[in-house]
Amino acid sequence: MEKLTALIPAGNEIHNIEEVISSVNFADEILVVDSLSSDGTYEKAVNLADKVIRREYNYSSSQKNWAIPQAKYQWILLVDADERVTPELKEEILNILKNPPTDNTVAYWIGRKNHFMGKPVKHSGWKNDKVIRLFKRDFCKYEDKRVHAEIIANGKIGKLTHKFYHNTYITIDKHIEKMNRYGWWQASDYDKKVGKLTPYHFVIKPMWSFFKHYIIQGGFRDGVVGLTISYIQSYTVFMRFVKVWLIRKNRK
Repeated sequence: MEKLTALIPAGNEIHNIEEVISSVNFADEILVVDSLSSDGTYEKAVNLADKVIRREYNYSSSQKNWAIPQAKYQWILLVDADERVTPELKEEILNILKNPPTDNTVAYWIGRKNHFMGKPVKHSGWKNDKVIRLFKRDFCKYEDKRVHAEIIANGKIGKLTHKFYHNTYITIDKHIEKMNRYGWWQASDYDKKVGKLTPYHFVIKPMWSFFKHYIIQGGFRDGVVGLTISYIQSYTVFMRFVKVWLIRKNRK
């Protein structure tokens, strides 16, 4: 049976760290990469994980690419602090480790059951959410993007049947604060690939984002939760281009 490192990036996740570590207790190594937490996350992780490494946070893919080579074992399961490995997903992962792929598969997509504002989100563009999180250390790394970076795999990518439980929500204020932070990171990426800013960026794209999430992707089926997600997505798109404009003007 192949050995497994569970890699958990964490920064001020005192409310999550104990449960997420517990959900990966089947791993042969639990490695936490702490972003210089100040809320007790580091101290709690030291007592619960096999190894804790620390580094100042720049952006997600940079932090993960720094941590991945430090995993003890070839197979890595990367779990964010706001995710949980369900019993069904655990058994599926263990079965892969017992019967490793022989067809050059080096990574697997894992779906996520998302929750927001205390409710499961079944539509709103989150229905088919998936991430590459089970992968081989020496064959995979994250693309160099500040937001929503995904694994680049040197080999085949499979897909697991079972999903993470995922609940990123703490409070609506915290969520909007997070979206604003992501907006600056996205603006930095978009500044390099977007030409002249026009009303298309400030008006059409935000309107399209709302329409896509709320109508096309069925956000209306999620009630107030879906309406909130669709509105925040639209706001985030608008602010992304406002921040590109500010970057180009050397303002904030």
